[in-house]
Amino acid sequence: METLHLCSVHKTYPSDAGTVTVLNDVNLSINPGELFTSGAIFFGDRNVTDLAPHLRETAMVFQSYALWPHLSVAENIAFGLVERKIPSAERTRRVQDALASVRLDGLGERSIDQLSGGQQQRVALARALVVRPRCLLLDEPLSNLDAQLRVEMRQEIRRIVKENGLTAVYVTHDQEEALAMADRMALISRGRVAQVGTPEEVYRRPISTEVARFIGETNLIAAEISGRDATTISVLTSAGAFTGILGDPASATETGRPVELSIRPEAWHPAAAGEANSLTGVVTEKVYLGQRAQLTLRTGLGSVRIMISNPPGNLTTGHELTIAVAASDVVILPRL
Repeated sequence: METLHLCSVHKTYPSDAGTVTVLNDVNLSINPGELFTSGAIFFGDRNVTDLAPHLRETAMVFQSYALWPHLSVAENIAFGLVERKIPSAERTRRVQDALASVRLDGLGERSIDQLSGGQQQRVALARALVVRPRCLLLDEPLSNLDAQLRVEMRQEIRRIVKENGLTAVYVTHDQEEALAMADRMALISRGRVAQVGTPEEVYRRPISTEVARFIGETNLIAAEISGRDATTISVLTSAGAFTGILGDPASATETGRPVELSIRPEAWHPAAAGEANSLTGVVTEKVYLGQRAQLTLRTGLGSVRIMISNPPGNLTTGHELTIAVAASDVVILPRL
């Protein structure tokens, strides 16, 4: 896949800006002087900062699809090729290839209003693919689809991107969608990049309480540092001692520093009293989910949410339960 670098791009964004601004930076769809004041954008080792949009070889898939209702499916897909003055025979061949890639073979002559929402999204994808971009930009392309179709289409988009060897920049506010689709993800909050990494890194090793809260559910527990060794940090909480690891290796670790522990609900497991990193509480709420149960416990740390697999039938409200967590799942974060 093409390596896409946004190198030291600086701009003060409004509090609600960020993701769409990144797409505009890459696509150069507005005046470049309005996008950023310093820095550069590279595709691989090629600096494309000052190139016009059509020379950057990018293509964009919009949230609203932006299809022409008076044109057929094939004519919509061919639109960018006509603008680029691609010969008719080549246009026809490319459109057929694009239709096959998105699994819409035989639908080229249909009108847009004859298609389902999922099919219209595939047409928008085909229109982007047919110009053979080096970088595909997608702005919340699945937000108008129902839940089941979103799951199907995110798998299709990932397949299409992989099969065509594309770099894709995909904007979404759906956490599950981001985790499921990304090779690498960037969390943008209030106009700034809060963390970049693989989905597993961002989920399991958030570097701030903001990231921990945004990506999935977590328990945040107040603590203070009491010591450290080569691999772990010791902390004290209102319910006793815990050991964990730093979310951000650059964080300060002096004794007495106030911190927050981020522990995902699924990281807890039933344990024996006295086990390391353990906690005893009373079940105050149980939500049965088949192979899993979501429990809320009243503990010395306050309310703690856990998720356990194959819950026993006698585990009900009022039941006392001891739980524990591995040190590798106790992520220690700076307290703001």
